[in-house]
Amino acid sequence: MKSNSSKAVKVRSASGDYFVVCQRGILAGAEKEITRLGTFSSVHILTSPKVWRALGKRVRQGLPEKFARHVHLFDDAEAAKNLQTVEKISRALVRAGADRRALLVAIGGGVVGDVSGYVAASFLRGVALVQVPTTLVAQVDSAVGGKTGVNLPEGKNLVGAFYPPRLVLVDPAALATLPDREFRGGLAEVIKYGVIADAKLFAFLEKHLDNILRREPRALEQVIRRSIEIKAWVVGKDERESGLREILNFGHTFGHVLESITRYRRFQHGEAVAWGMMCAGLLGHEVAGTPANAVSRIVAMVRRIGPLPAWPKAPATRFLHAMHADKKARDGNLRFVLARKIGHAQTYGEVPEKKVEAILRYAPKMLVNQANILGTGDA
Repeated sequence: MKSNSSKAVKVRSASGDYFVVCQRGILAGAEKEITRLGTFSSVHILTSPKVWRALGKRVRQGLPEKFARHVHLFDDAEAAKNLQTVEKISRALVRAGADRRALLVAIGGGVVGDVSGYVAASFLRGVALVQVPTTLVAQVDSAVGGKTGVNLPEGKNLVGAFYPPRLVLVDPAALATLPDREFRGGLAEVIKYGVIADAKLFAFLEKHLDNILRREPRALEQVIRRSIEIKAWVVGKDERESGLREILNFGHTFGHVLESITRYRRFQHGEAVAWGMMCAGLLGHEVAGTPANAVSRIVAMVRRIGPLPAWPKAPATRFLHAMHADKKARDGNLRFVLARKIGHAQTYGEVPEKKVEAILRYAPKMLVNQANILGTGDA
């Protein structure tokens, strides 16, 4: 498949390269982009009731009636990101007559994309998928790279598959209806890209964050596209997370545990990652020698995106137990992505539990004591 759009970012994949088309108003041209993929026996839209209420009319305007004939709605709450939802959707597809030449179009945030992706990977052993992310966190992160999966009670994303889409359509205009809390949480993933791979992006965020929070189109589209470019570069080098791709998990080890021990009901994903990045910054200072000034900049940036749900009242031992169940642990050893400096990150194995426990004990104080986290700091 080729894309004629100058806004397209190519993602390399062993299953076939695909494009992420990032362009304001692209939903209106969805038919043209999808038609380039070829002919399908049927097209099935997978989305949530709230997304369909907000964007369904716009989607129908951009797709012919035959493309929007089958619409399957499901709960996009993190608590519903499970195997029961996968079964429900799969059975609905069977009843709708979907076969191996069907196309699934996932329209929604990270939960919709992850669940739909896993359905596409497993239904009839694999059917074509188009991702249309409608939240900031999905546009810059989860819709790109082919990771799909659902949660178990024991942890986040423990069942899944690597299954790249045929196409990703990113329309920044879709963010206009996104609730403020979800938008701010999504900015955590944008901050992550600056920390792990692009010091200039991080500096741009420091300078223009207020404009981005106001959803000023030019600044917002610039950081969305840059985030997509970074994600595409990383997954193109390491599609199956055997090395470089692990850096995308900066803040996620702490974040996933926050989500799981609160049963996916307190934190939105971006909010948990925001907490996780602050913890990872402090742990980096202890383990990787991250300069205090860099840690302070990370924490200050996270604080600027807005209030976060409170840290749960749970003993550090409970966090540690959950971390050992995380899929990033190896042979019982905790592993974390840490940034030696802003713009460069890597995985550190066998991180001492005592240092992690110290961070966990301090974390609840982080939002009130940011100015005194590490003293005056070094460069």
